[in-house]
Amino acid sequence: MQDEPLSAGLKQRHLTMLGLGGVIGAGLFVGSGAGIAVAGPGIVVSYLIAGALAMLVMRMLGEMSAAMPASGSFSVHAERALGKWAGFSVGWLYWFMLVVVLAVEATGAAQIANGWVPGVPQWAWVLLFMVVFTAANLTAVKNFGEFEFWFAALKVFAIVAFLILGTLAIFGLLPDTDPVGLTHLTGDGGFLPHGWQGVVSGVLAVVFAFGGLEVVTIAAAESEDPARSVARAVRSAVYRILFFYVGSMLVIVTVLPWTEQKAGISPYVIVLDSIGVPSAAQVMNIVVFVALLSALNANLYGSSRMIFSLAERDEAPRTLLKVSGGGVPRRAVLASVAFGFISVLLNLEWPDTIFLYMLNSVGAVLLFVWALIAVSQLRLRRRIEQEAPERLVLRMWAFPYLTWVAIVAMAVVFGLMLTDDTARPQLMWSTGATLLVLAVAGVRELRARRA
Repeated sequence: MQDEPLSAGLKQRHLTMLGLGGVIGAGLFVGSGAGIAVAGPGIVVSYLIAGALAMLVMRMLGEMSAAMPASGSFSVHAERALGKWAGFSVGWLYWFMLVVVLAVEATGAAQIANGWVPGVPQWAWVLLFMVVFTAANLTAVKNFGEFEFWFAALKVFAIVAFLILGTLAIFGLLPDTDPVGLTHLTGDGGFLPHGWQGVVSGVLAVVFAFGGLEVVTIAAAESEDPARSVARAVRSAVYRILFFYVGSMLVIVTVLPWTEQKAGISPYVIVLDSIGVPSAAQVMNIVVFVALLSALNANLYGSSRMIFSLAERDEAPRTLLKVSGGGVPRRAVLASVAFGFISVLLNLEWPDTIFLYMLNSVGAVLLFVWALIAVSQLRLRRRIEQEAPERLVLRMWAFPYLTWVAIVAMAVVFGLMLTDDTARPQLMWSTGATLLVLAVAGVRELRARRA
């Protein structure tokens, strides 16, 4: 196994908090309202299902990354399990997804900042954020780790505080509150006001909010003890993430009737307002702002390491392999942020045309990535057991049965997206982007065989 030329500057606390905070983003704080609208209190079940799938994927990814740490993580695993075409395809798709989503995060954070300081135009805020985080990623990797540690700590603190306040409100232990019991869970149309179809629609609305868990396995390659570090980070993150997501939703739909949620307004803000937390909207604005900047920072890091790994395997320009004295792949960072700037410009100028097509083309890519992670783990597990069983410091539960359960679940989600009018365009565009990358990978394979 080839040693990584990158710095080993990340500590265990960085990885642990990255694993926790990586999936706690604006999708939870703001986007969860869309799930509640279609599922009602049944959104709790939707999050349980989506969270269980994310947990299985994270466990599989953790097993492979602990056994074979690499800066390309699942792209490297896919190549070892299925061939160069798989590593090339999943690596480039994931890189493209990150740099497009990066633009959404930069724009979202700029909109919030513009609301606070209207005198500074939105584009200036975008430029500031991109410059600051590019600078942070061009210096020692520990700077990225520190940024993410404190960002994630604030997000975790916000959710824990929300859970405590919400629970006290449910039992009437806050000033001017009465116990609510289970009234809002069973009233207002019942626990499943839109039936199981609502739960299914809820899964489609929230499953992609769990994206981000992959970055911790990419970052593990730059820690002092990658195998042990990623194993610890995955173990600590898996249950806590599910607890934060499901616990939050349970509090939200218990404190207030689900019908009181409003489109475009964070469910957290509505609940905090109802229990008398002063300036709840501004408090959550700050948390969402931090969540967006955290995701921007993590995506810039993840995209730079992914394209660096592709260059290591001759699947991206070799010039991106230049590493600074501190072990930072600066050209890979600049290549990622350059495309990120292009995405931001497209988002600012043509949010409903060109950028919308780009965003749709990566809308379901995360599911393709997860599917390849599962298939790769299915093949690599047997190989590792035969060649180096001592590397299996973290094992997938009930292998191979739960791996197959995850694969079938993802196939079901693909099928449901085809039948959903909102999700179908994303699936079709993402499938088109995937087929295009696969075609390029196929041409490369043919040329390699002829050479």
